[in-house]
Amino acid sequence: MYRDNTLIPTEAVRLAALGALVEGDCRYAALSSDVRYFVTHISGPSLELLGTSLELLQLEGLLETVDVETDEHEGKDQLLRITVAGRAIFEELMLSNVRAPMNEVSNLVIALKIRFLHLLSQNARAEQAETLIEMCETERARLTELRKRHGDGHLGDWLVMELRRLDDRITWFQQL
Repeated sequence: MYRDNTLIPTEAVRLAALGALVEGDCRYAALSSDVRYFVTHISGPSLELLGTSLELLQLEGLLETVDVETDEHEGKDQLLRITVAGRAIFEELMLSNVRAPMNEVSNLVIALKIRFLHLLSQNARAEQAETLIEMCETERARLTELRKRHGDGHLGDWLVMELRRLDDRITWFQQL
């Protein structure tokens, strides 16, 4: 994590993998596919983001492989399961701050927090909604200041559009 308790890009990917496993055990290929799909559809393809290996999470003791019985013709199968240590790291990552200004990593972190918000306690969900509101308010203040100085023409129109989008996000997060 950065000093301001915001996630570095690889931690966002860890959050994606651990959150998916908190929701339920799954095969390695399914988890890998889910993480890659979500990350690339939120922030676009990025070697920086997709460099995290699921094997590393297993070596760190955050997930484990478990044998499960399948039907009588297939025998046994292996699934990945989150460990107690993995759940603790998941919660730590979920409770992190979100960095402003908005970029592809902060958009990914926000999307992951929203995706897995239901896995937190009610108090933690409210705390995260507040964190997201504060981040949007910081972003709104920055863009408002920019608009005061360079608000003419097309840039001003674009900034108004961005400010409206931030106001919509703040309203939505307040309803969480």
